[in-house]
Amino acid sequence: MGIGLDEHGPSEMSALTKNPAMPGFLLYLRMTKTILLLFLPLAPLAQTKADSLYLAKNYAQAGACYLDQAQHQQFRQFKREDLYNASCCYALAGKSDSAMTLLRLAIQNGYKNIAHIKEDTDLSSLHQRSDWAPLIAPLEGISFGTPDPTKARVVTTDVDHFWKAYDLAQKDTVHRTAIYRQYYFDPGSDALQDYFSTKVKSIDRYIAAHDRKQAFYASIRKNTSKVEAYKPAMIQAFVKLKDLYPEAYFPDVTFVIGAFTSAGTTSSEAVIIGLDQAVRSPDIPMGELSLWERNNISAVDKLPNLVAHEMVHANQGGIQYDTTLLCDVLIEGMADFLGEKISGSTANARLHVWAKGREQRIWADFKKEMYLNRANNWIANSNQETPDHPADLGYWVGYQICKAYYDKSPDKKAAVREMLNFKDSKAFYEKSGLNL
Repeated sequence: MGIGLDEHGPSEMSALTKNPAMPGFLLYLRMTKTILLLFLPLAPLAQTKADSLYLAKNYAQAGACYLDQAQHQQFRQFKREDLYNASCCYALAGKSDSAMTLLRLAIQNGYKNIAHIKEDTDLSSLHQRSDWAPLIAPLEGISFGTPDPTKARVVTTDVDHFWKAYDLAQKDTVHRTAIYRQYYFDPGSDALQDYFSTKVKSIDRYIAAHDRKQAFYASIRKNTSKVEAYKPAMIQAFVKLKDLYPEAYFPDVTFVIGAFTSAGTTSSEAVIIGLDQAVRSPDIPMGELSLWERNNISAVDKLPNLVAHEMVHANQGGIQYDTTLLCDVLIEGMADFLGEKISGSTANARLHVWAKGREQRIWADFKKEMYLNRANNWIANSNQETPDHPADLGYWVGYQICKAYYDKSPDKKAAVREMLNFKDSKAFYEKSGLNL
């Protein structure tokens, strides 16, 4: 069955392991870190009627249900997953012609995971068909990035599409949903589809979020046009990452206009930046933003730091994820620490300012929960932000552990490699020697 995206908070797991007995998108058994920073806290997906039928091995009925779901999806990412899952079910039901037709439709809608298609035992019955090899062959050469940091792509076409849709929607408010679908979502990149299917969920929800911040969104256009000006600084950071970690790989960096639900995230195909959360300047009105939003919208000139943080996440695929708070703060704090190394500043500088003089208290609180599943008290916990206590302090804690690990290591490149590929969060922490 198909592999889908799950969900992260401020910033996010790429390779999900497949249990042959269940749809891949229901499983997060081994969460490695390429989709993982767009997705904390991790929320289990609701089991649909189609999933239940699949698990009960009623494959023909499950296929029909997945197909019906696909016809009602607003975003291509969900549509292609449903089409792929329908294909799997029809293959298992012995309906190979229907299975091939649906697999072809899934690929036409952007399903590109060739490795999963080839290893998925649900599709084994199709392998001997004469049309199998020609169908999947074009996927073999698809690349989602480059090992050369100087050739990394910065993609802003979705931002251009947004402003076209925005201007039309301002003139015709009655038809805003159709306008945003036609001019922003439907022609949008696959990265935009991934972002919106996990971070926004529906076009109506998107429009409602913008309605709550009308003055804000009306003011940010000029700052959203500055991405290209910061591209040289982004590339410079990528070059430094390559020097620190020769195995580094650089997916596209795609910018979108979101709904204040994620400033940065990583999918299987791209680093995705919610540009509306990275456009602060003195002339941008903040009155419509919540306390956490005002404190966490980054200045437009800090874009290279945010992108550096997310590019570190894109290179965390070797990490063995576990459910402890410790593991989560290491993943996020590492992105802050290495992001600072390559770009000159951490993406969460305000946490370091607040923590000064409070280090021992923060550490004492953290140690009470570090081996529990308590990330929601330390990461993506915007509901706990107060004027006297910031949310997201897990980033600061993880930064301190990773810094201690790096500083203690005589071989800095080896330290970075170990950091990006740690298998045991407790052993990593203990090796750092940190005890504030």
